[in-house]
Amino acid sequence: MYNLERKLETCEINSSTAVGNRPSCSFSFLKVLTGDTFSIQVEATNAEGTTKSDVTKWRTDEIVKTEPPEILNVKPVSGVKRMIQVKWKRPKQTYVPYNFAYKLQFWAVNSTVVTTITFPSNGNAYNLTNLQSSMEYIVKLQCKVIGSKLWSDFSQEKMGMTEEEAPYGLELWRVLGAPEVDGERTVQLLWKKARGAPVLEKTLFYEIQYFSENNPNLTETENTTAQQVTLHLGCETYQVAVIAYNSFGHSPEAKLRIPAIHEKPFQCIEAMHARLAQDQLVVEWQSCAQDVDMWMVEWVPDLDSERSDFSWGSVTGAKSWTIQQDKLKPFSCYNISVYPVLQDKVGEPRSIQAYAKEKPPSNGPVTRVENIGLKTATITWEEIPKDQRNGFINNYTIFCQSEYGEEFSKTVDSSILRYDLESLKRKTSYTVLVMASTSAGGKNGTSINFKTLSMNVLEIVLITSVVGGGLLTLIVLTVMYSLRKPNKLTHLCWPVVPNPAESSIASWRGDDFKGKRYLKDDDSVYTDKDMILKSYSYPHDLIDKLVVNFGNFLEDISSEEARKGQQGISGGERNEYVTSPNRRDCPPGRSGLEGPVLTEPPVPKAQHHPSAPELGKEGTPNPYLKNSVTTREFLAFEVLPGHTESKL
Repeated sequence: MYNLERKLETCEINSSTAVGNRPSCSFSFLKVLTGDTFSIQVEATNAEGTTKSDVTKWRTDEIVKTEPPEILNVKPVSGVKRMIQVKWKRPKQTYVPYNFAYKLQFWAVNSTVVTTITFPSNGNAYNLTNLQSSMEYIVKLQCKVIGSKLWSDFSQEKMGMTEEEAPYGLELWRVLGAPEVDGERTVQLLWKKARGAPVLEKTLFYEIQYFSENNPNLTETENTTAQQVTLHLGCETYQVAVIAYNSFGHSPEAKLRIPAIHEKPFQCIEAMHARLAQDQLVVEWQSCAQDVDMWMVEWVPDLDSERSDFSWGSVTGAKSWTIQQDKLKPFSCYNISVYPVLQDKVGEPRSIQAYAKEKPPSNGPVTRVENIGLKTATITWEEIPKDQRNGFINNYTIFCQSEYGEEFSKTVDSSILRYDLESLKRKTSYTVLVMASTSAGGKNGTSINFKTLSMNVLEIVLITSVVGGGLLTLIVLTVMYSLRKPNKLTHLCWPVVPNPAESSIASWRGDDFKGKRYLKDDDSVYTDKDMILKSYSYPHDLIDKLVVNFGNFLEDISSEEARKGQQGISGGERNEYVTSPNRRDCPPGRSGLEGPVLTEPPVPKAQHHPSAPELGKEGTPNPYLKNSVTTREFLAFEVLPGHTESKL
C-alpha cells in the first residue's frame, strides 16, 4: 500500500503480476503524480497471521514504467541505398513533459545475429543505415522515461526491406590444375563480393570472359549464376575478367592473369608460422619483397582430398592473417597457403599446417618390442593417423615397469619412433606402453609384455665352443690311441664274422641220409626226383668265388642225416625233418654247389605242400644258391605242431 495525501491505497499481489520468482505491483498513472515522493510498505498475510515490511520512500520518476511504443512502419527511403526508416508512436497515457530513451533491436531474415541500438529521442523516427541491399529486416522497439530504472515491454515486430541496387566489385581467384597429356589444363575460377561491399541476397548473374594473350581477338564468354566456374585452357597465358549484374546495373570488372605452364613464379616469402591468440588463429609470415600489392590466403582441411571445404581470402597492408576459431572445424588440421600478388603476377606460395583447437589424441600409438637381449630391448611404435591426432603431437613418453614393481619413464621428441631400453634385469618380465601428447593432453597406447633373455648369443657360442672343444679333444685322443694300438680299436669297431667252415656242423657225418625217402602228405614217400628243384645256370666265375667248399660239406651231412631220418620214421619218434641237399657227381671243372637244395619238412597231415621244391636233374644249378657267392642266405624253418626243434 502507499500513502497519498494521507489516504491509503491497497495493491493486491497475485502470481500473474510476479516477475520471475519476485512478486511485483503497479499503479495507474491516474493515481500518481510526477515528481511526488511516496511512502511504500509491503504487508503479507496468510492463515498464520500478518507481517509488515519497513516503510520506504520512492520518487515516481525513478520507478515509472510506460506502455511500449507502437511501430507504424519500416520502409526504405527513396534514393538512399542500404537504409530503412523506422517510425513509431509514443506510449499511450504518458505525461507529456516526459523525455524518452529508446532501445531498438533489428536482424536480417534467416539470421541469428541481433543488433541493438539505444538512443534518446523526443521524435518518432529513426534511420538504420549500412544495411545490405535487397535484404528484409525485422525490427522491434522499447522505451523508458529518462531517469527511470524500468524499461517498457517490447513492441510488436515489424518487417521492412532495403532497396535493390547494382552489385559492387568482386574478388577473383583461381585454382590451377595439373597439365594433361595434350597440353590442356583445368582452371577453377572462384569469386565473391569485394571486402566492405554489401551482401546482395537476391540472385545475381555473372559473365566470364577469357582469351589467350597470343590471340586477344578470340574472346570466349560464359554466363552462370554460381560463384565459380571451371575452364579448360591451353598451356599459354590467359586473361580472365568477371562481372556481376542485375536489373539495376553491373559491377566493375574483376581481372586475373592465368600464367603459362612453363612460367616460373617468383619467390619472396622467407618464413611462416601460426599461433593461437585468445579465440583466434593468427598466421604470420616474413617476406623479402616490400612492394607486394596483396596476399591471397587459402585454407582447407588436411583430410579433405576433394577440397570441398576450400576457402580463400585476401590480405592487404599486412603480413598476417586472422580468423575466428569458431569458423574452423575444431580438432582438424588445416593446410594454409599464402600467395604473394604483385600487379597481375602471382608468386610461389608458402604453406603451413595449423589447428584452431586441440585435444588429446583419440587413440595412442601401437607399440612393438624388438631386439630383446639380456639387459636391453628396443621399443618401436607407429605414428597415430591424422584423423585421430586431434592436434600436433609434441612428444612421446615411454613407461616401463618390471615384474618386481620397478618403474621408469622417458620423454622423447615427436620425430622419434623408437627407444632403446637399457640396464634391465636378466630373465625378467617387463610391461611397456607409449603415450602420445598434444598441447591439450596425452593418450596411452597399447601395452605390451616382454621378458629379457637368460643367455645371450655370446654365452651360447662360448658354451658351444667349450663342448665342441671337449669333443674334438676326445676324438683326437681316440685317434692317437688307435694309432698306438690299432688291433683293439679294430676289434671294437669291426667284430670278427664267424667262418661257417669252422662250425660244428661240419662234424655231422654219416650215410644215414643216403637212400632215404621222405614222407609225403598222403603217407607216401618223397623220391629223389620229387626233391629236385628247377635250377638256373650261373656264370662259372661267380660260382668259383665261394670261400668255403660248401659242396663237400653238404655231401657228408646229407648222407648222415638221411639215415637218422629213416630211423626216426621207423621208431615212431616225432622228429623235425630237415631238408637235406643232395649232390650229384659233378663233372670235372664244375663246382659241387649247383645241385644241393634245402627243402621244408613235411607237415603231419597227408597233404601235398604246394611250395615243395622238386629235385632237378643232374648237373642243374640250384636257384636258391644264386646269391651264395657274396652273402649267406638261411631259410627259416616253420615249427610244426607235434614236432620239436632239432638241436645242433
